[in-house]
Amino acid sequence: MSRRTTSLIAALAAVPLFVALSGCATASSDAGSGGDSGSDETVRIGVVGKGDPQWAPFVEAAAEEGISVELVDFGSYEQPNPALSEDEIDLNQFQHIVYLAEYNNASGSDLTPIGSTAIYPLGLYSKKYDDVKSIPEGETVAVPDDASNQARALNVLQSAGLVELKDGGTAYSDLAQVDEAKSKVKVTALEAALIPTSLPDVAAAIINNDFVEDAGLTFDDAIAQDDPEDAASLPYVNIFAARAEDADNETYLKLVEIFQTNEDVQAGLLESSGDTAVPLQTPVQELVDTLAKVQKDADAKK
Repeated sequence: MSRRTTSLIAALAAVPLFVALSGCATASSDAGSGGDSGSDETVRIGVVGKGDPQWAPFVEAAAEEGISVELVDFGSYEQPNPALSEDEIDLNQFQHIVYLAEYNNASGSDLTPIGSTAIYPLGLYSKKYDDVKSIPEGETVAVPDDASNQARALNVLQSAGLVELKDGGTAYSDLAQVDEAKSKVKVTALEAALIPTSLPDVAAAIINNDFVEDAGLTFDDAIAQDDPEDAASLPYVNIFAARAEDADNETYLKLVEIFQTNEDVQAGLLESSGDTAVPLQTPVQELVDTLAKVQKDADAKK
């Protein structure tokens, strides 16, 4: 997943997903195999952006381990999960846990994470203050008004000690969950694309990654962001997904290991994200538990 898609991936989790999930996905895979590895079986992995620089070294590294990989390049994010559910591919890697939870709940599927790749932190920026502690009580902080990014933004603010959420912070928190009496700042919601130009008018704001440069900022200017070590960030970890019956497939788990540990693959991942990705090797059980929690939270939110 390249940097150009980071904010879109996050935003898609909030959409009433997969209203039209029927039909066969359109994909391209004619140039993604790993050559003759001596194996009788090829593992087909669905991605969005086969040209991203992590994939060529990944296919090569897999071939060196005797695993033939075919990358199936999908043209939209709605396609790889149905293709996986329908056995058209073996794995996919393009989404975070919230997105997968929305798909499973909407479709009745049981796709499951078998390994993490990275998280793309969401940042808090300010034109007035150099650090979170300098923000005075009662000041206003802006967050995106779309549901997915708003929930994530509120969790960032809670981790930074600026707000307290009545529900403790979930992937479905909204402004109604802000406990104003216990929060340091007031929170207002704005359209994500308008936040960069509004930044001088507020104490600070959560800015979606695609709009950071529009605000004349760099990612290094963030005064707070998702902490990959914080459990609140787990729903936004990007993953390899498989069908539930394949969760313990040794070949698939080996492919995850290759992705997580191969230096060329990791270098490509950072390059494709504009150095914003934070590579992770999150224990699979934590990913599975997080998926179950997010699916439960999604049901409760209905």
